[in-house]
Amino acid sequence: MAYAFSHADVGFLCSAEGERALAECAGLPLTDRSRIADVAAARRIAGERFAAAVLETVLLRRKAGSKLDDGRNWLYTADALQQASATAVARHRAARLAGRDVHDVTCSIGADTAELAKVARRCLGSDLDDVRLAMARHNCPGVALARADALRPVSRGTVIVADPARRDSAGRRTWRPEDFVPPLDELARVYAGRDLAVKCAPGLDFAVAPWAAEVELVSLDGQVREACLYSPGLATATRRATVLGGDGTEWTITDADPGGIGAAEPGEWIVDPDGAVVRAGLVKQYGARHGLWQLDERIAYLTGPEPPPGVRAFRVLEHGPYQEKALRALVKRREIGRLEILVRGLDVDPDALRRRLKPRGPVEATLVLTRIGRAPVAFVCEAARIPGR
Repeated sequence: MAYAFSHADVGFLCSAEGERALAECAGLPLTDRSRIADVAAARRIAGERFAAAVLETVLLRRKAGSKLDDGRNWLYTADALQQASATAVARHRAARLAGRDVHDVTCSIGADTAELAKVARRCLGSDLDDVRLAMARHNCPGVALARADALRPVSRGTVIVADPARRDSAGRRTWRPEDFVPPLDELARVYAGRDLAVKCAPGLDFAVAPWAAEVELVSLDGQVREACLYSPGLATATRRATVLGGDGTEWTITDADPGGIGAAEPGEWIVDPDGAVVRAGLVKQYGARHGLWQLDERIAYLTGPEPPPGVRAFRVLEHGPYQEKALRALVKRREIGRLEILVRGLDVDPDALRRRLKPRGPVEATLVLTRIGRAPVAFVCEAARIPGR
C-alpha cells in the first residue's frame, strides 16, 4: 500500500532539514534486500516521525525520472505520479493553449500546471486535495494555486483543463465516465459554453462525451499515453492522432487528411501503425500519406512497397494460409529460434502458439497473423527499423 502523506510530512520535506534528509537518503539502494538497512538509515537521518515520508519521496523521485523532465526535486504521492502526464505529452497539450488564460481545475501535484504556466498568458491551478496542493506549491513556484472544487467554477474567461481521477474506491482503474472524479458529464455541464480540455484514458468509449468536438490520441515512444477531449472552441479537427518521440520528434494526422485507400494484394512490407493512429481511427489517412494500402479494410495493418521513415516495419519473406502444421515446418526449415508474433483480427494467443511452434535455431523472425476477408493468413517477416528523415 502506498504511503499516505500528511501536511506535516510536506512541511518537513520542504524545510531545510527535510531537504538535507532527502539529499542524504538519495543514495540508499532501496531494494528488497536492503530494506531493513535503508529504514534504519532513514530513521537515523530524518527521525522516526518522517523517515517513511523521506524514503517514499526518494523512491518516487527515482520513478519520476523517466516520466517528468524537471521532477528530480519534486514532491509526489504514488497515485499522483502514476496519473501525471509525461512531460512531453503535457508540453504538447500546453502548446495548444499558448497565450491563453488557463485554469487547471484538477492540478494535483502540478505536472500539467507546470507546463501550462510556461506558455499561458496567465495560469491558475486548483484542487480539493490539500496535501497534493501543498506539493504543487513546492513543485510550481510562482503559479497561483488555490483550494477549490472543480465543479464549482472560481475563474472567468479561462480555458478549463481537467484531469479526472480514474480509479474507484478500491484503487482499480475504471472506464466508466460516471466513476471519474469529477465525472465527465458533470464537467461538461458545469463548463458548458466555455473552452474545455479534459485528459482521459485512451481506452474510453468517446461516444460518452458527445460535447467533445475533437478527440486527440497521443502516444510517446510507441506507447499510447492518453486522450484529450476538446470542446468546440478548442477543436481544430474531429479526430487527431499525435505521435511524440522521446528525441523531440512529433507528427500529427487528422480526419481532415486524405484517406482514399482501399485493400489490395500484399506488398513488400507490412506496417503496423502507431497505436494513436489506430485508436483515433485514422489508419486510412496514415496509409494515404505514405503510399500504403490495407490488407483488409477492417484490419489496421497496412502494406506497400516502402515503409514510412522512423517506424519499425516488417519485410515479407513469404506468406500463405494460416495453418499451424505448415507454420511449424516453416519455422523448422528457416531455423527460426526467436519468433515475435503479432496478431490482428484472429483469436490467437501468441505465447501459446509460440510454444506449439517450438522455434529453435539462430534466425530471428516476425510472424504476422491476420485475416484477409474471412481467410486467416500468416506472413513470415523480417523486422527492420526504418531510419527517420
